[in-house]
Amino acid sequence: MGATSSTALWYASRSTGVIALVLLTAVLVLGILVTRKRSLPGLPRFGTAGLHRNLSLLAVLFVAVHVITAIADPYVTIGIAAAVIPFTSAYETFWLGLGAAALDLMAALIVTSLLRARIGRRTWRAVHWLSYAAWPVALAHSFGSGTDMQHGWLLWLGIACAAAVAAAAIWRVAAALARPGRAQLPAMMLADVEQAPEPERAAAGAGVR
Repeated sequence: MGATSSTALWYASRSTGVIALVLLTAVLVLGILVTRKRSLPGLPRFGTAGLHRNLSLLAVLFVAVHVITAIADPYVTIGIAAAVIPFTSAYETFWLGLGAAALDLMAALIVTSLLRARIGRRTWRAVHWLSYAAWPVALAHSFGSGTDMQHGWLLWLGIACAAAVAAAAIWRVAAALARPGRAQLPAMMLADVEQAPEPERAAAGAGVR
């Protein structure tokens, strides 16, 4: 009976950890692609924000179940302290320490989001940017803490998550580089006026005056 219970807890911990990784990847990709001026195709801005928020809450739920079942599994002794204090676990110290670090970063993001009105936007943004480190740390924890993520379809799932984040980051950087800076806008507008036909140029000049 004890072995059956331990096996069930192990499967619960691993499955919720994998689902949490996929959800965190979706949250990160959305956060990279979507800005205050850009939303997902077919969704208004508030719909995109709601999707991002709901995916984040769902990811937190699965992370919580993942941690609880890992602590409750009698096969190894992890302990509550080791789950929140990085690199204090006697079992798989480094890899479980990465998981604890990712959990702490997520907790910092949740707390600062709840206190956003009191701590100010600048502090919230600083912690928010720091929280982006939670994803690669969680990915490394997933690959290192269990052999199931090191082969088979779970390995390819992890690679797909990494590829999705890399593609989103490359797209965001390329879009930022292609977007003209504010200092360039007057020169670009002037160039457009100079290249316009004479009637349009006169109209533009009259508009400027």
